[in-house]
Amino acid sequence: MNLTELGVFLRSRRDRIRPADVGLPGGPRRRVPGLRREEVAQLAGASVDYYIELERGSAQPSEQMAVALARALRLDSDERDHLYHLAGRPVPPSGGPSSHVHPGMLDLLDRLTTTPAQVITDLHVTLVQNRLAVALFGAAPPATGMGASFVHRWFTDPAARSLYPVEDHPRQSWMFVADLRAAIARRNGREREEADALVADLLRRSAEFTALWERHDIAVRRGDRKRILHPRLGAVDVNCLTLFGEDGRQRLLWFSPVIGTGAAEQLDLLSVLGTQDLGPDARPGSDHAFS
Repeated sequence: MNLTELGVFLRSRRDRIRPADVGLPGGPRRRVPGLRREEVAQLAGASVDYYIELERGSAQPSEQMAVALARALRLDSDERDHLYHLAGRPVPPSGGPSSHVHPGMLDLLDRLTTTPAQVITDLHVTLVQNRLAVALFGAAPPATGMGASFVHRWFTDPAARSLYPVEDHPRQSWMFVADLRAAIARRNGREREEADALVADLLRRSAEFTALWERHDIAVRRGDRKRILHPRLGAVDVNCLTLFGEDGRQRLLWFSPVIGTGAAEQLDLLSVLGTQDLGPDARPGSDHAFS
């Protein structure tokens, strides 16, 4: 751990980023070449005073804050690992909620301001969401381990299914299992251990999953049409489109309205409603992010 060097490193990464690179307005009068401290704090979900302490080398970021800083500063994988080493935190394994998100994928997510979008892993762990995705699906849960995977929650927690009409559940179950089998086939070595453990747990806990898994069906989810149940808007018909990362381990999902269904007007209204009145009491299972 070297908190003094961490502060220097954070400042150097902050200086290289323009506000427009992360979806922030530039403004006519800027005394710094990159982001201001308060802007990094905003992007990382931290207080300005706390972030100042980090740059001074007088505070050690938590593992969660290290994840937030790496994403806010658009660090590549080597820079992310360096940040963890300086902060005295273990580098998180790939596949979980703390997985590194490619800066280019984050940049594209920032530019999708008028449609719900989020980045997930091939095991359907939600990594980051834009504002409209949170408003439509609910925020990603603070889960770790297998519970971070939406597929795992789909087959073990009935509340996870509240996002879909009941009549759509069988098809979604089949799609999740067929996509999961395809994802696992692309993994090997240690990367496969996590996926195999997920499957083993689901085979033990869910008869529905077991029956579908034994069919050996394969179907990579490149695009789909879905009906999402929203507590204020009702059923929203969307097209789910997918952009895969280079190794297929991460996916950017964005959701466009299905023509002729009224979904365009619903999504326009969603941008106004935002996340107001969408606490745990408003949407059963709202803490279960969608994939």
